[in-house]
Amino acid sequence: MSGFGPAGPPPAPAITGWTHLRTGKVRELYTNESGNLLIVASDRISAFDWVLPTEIPNKGAVLTQLTLWWFEQLKQIVPNHIVSTDVPTAVAGRAVIVKPLTMYPIECVARGYLTGSGWAEYKNDQKVCGNDLPAGLQDGSKLPTSIFTPATKAEIGDHDTNIDFLAATKIVGAETAAELRDLTLEIYDAATKIASERGIILADTKFEFGTDAHGEMTLGDEVLTPDSSRFWDAAEWQPGKSQPSFDKQYLRDYLISSGWDRESNPPALPTEIVEKTAQRYEAAFQKITGSSFQN
Repeated sequence: MSGFGPAGPPPAPAITGWTHLRTGKVRELYTNESGNLLIVASDRISAFDWVLPTEIPNKGAVLTQLTLWWFEQLKQIVPNHIVSTDVPTAVAGRAVIVKPLTMYPIECVARGYLTGSGWAEYKNDQKVCGNDLPAGLQDGSKLPTSIFTPATKAEIGDHDTNIDFLAATKIVGAETAAELRDLTLEIYDAATKIASERGIILADTKFEFGTDAHGEMTLGDEVLTPDSSRFWDAAEWQPGKSQPSFDKQYLRDYLISSGWDRESNPPALPTEIVEKTAQRYEAAFQKITGSSFQN
């Protein structure tokens, strides 16, 4: 199964001075003679391991600019991969120049609330990725403390797989796994505090780390965006039901209700769903940063 459907990924745009390396679900990766990388965020959107055929206007720019804002808030905790935002005009606002990293082959997920795949696991054995949790929790319940729930990284079209900490140590080593866990939770807890001051619950999120040329652990990819996180409206949070969100859960809910089987090619999105999804992304940007999104 290809996450892009039978037509495969769209052709990457040519950018003067940069050589295209790879097409991801929602990003294009380029390199230049200096060895730095240009990451361009498209307006593509993915759900259930598929890249949907309909784009969300301004999504790439929202994610890029929100990530840059979060990097600034978190720079005292962890270095990031940004080299420059002085990018080619054709991709201004939706691209960054970064240093190459040797990425760790696990997704570093932090959860402070029980939902999604964590809720599904909890219902089986009252655990999430090996973390024992108390009885009586509901979908949307706040956890007693934030937990580290790593996952394997999947190729496009395949599923990420939740793993426990022991499995993570077998992949990256015990010392590195402990460092990744502690750093993930430190960043998550700091971001949770920032979000809560803005009336937003950061239910869960994922980070990707790598080492730079000097061996320093560095935060890469996107961070704390509606694509990589669940953002809920704190004023409307109520465990036991679907939470009003500022992320792509609205889109997932539509796809579930549409009757799509998640095995065949995904359907085109109605205009209303596209517009409301775009509004949620921009609302997340505005509520978190305190500034209106400017494309």
